[in-house]
Amino acid sequence: MQWELDSERPVYIQLIEQIQAGIISGYYKPGDKLPSVRDLAADATVNPNTMQKALAELERIGLVYTNRTSGRFITSDEAMIKMLKGQSAKEYVQDFIERMKQLGFDPRETLQLVTEIINKEL
Repeated sequence: MQWELDSERPVYIQLIEQIQAGIISGYYKPGDKLPSVRDLAADATVNPNTMQKALAELERIGLVYTNRTSGRFITSDEAMIKMLKGQSAKEYVQDFIERMKQLGFDPRETLQLVTEIINKEL
């Protein structure tokens, strides 16, 4: 997994977001075993305590669970993953629409531009 962290926001929140994105994008499949905290922390070049904090939050919301003898796993609840994927998509679209408004586009112009681009891709 490619980690992209910046100093603008708390690192553990960025870790949560990136692991969650890995889950909803399919990088981590439902039921997959996650690497150890130390391995994930080394890969992301963060303190293991910071990674532990991020994983604990993902456990709290139900995306990850711990099997005491085997480690941490991605939830097998595909409905939950699908719901989070939809929520994330809505947030990206709302952010995009807001940015287009800042550029002076109204919603119809934005939709027209998106439609043109999609039609060129097909």
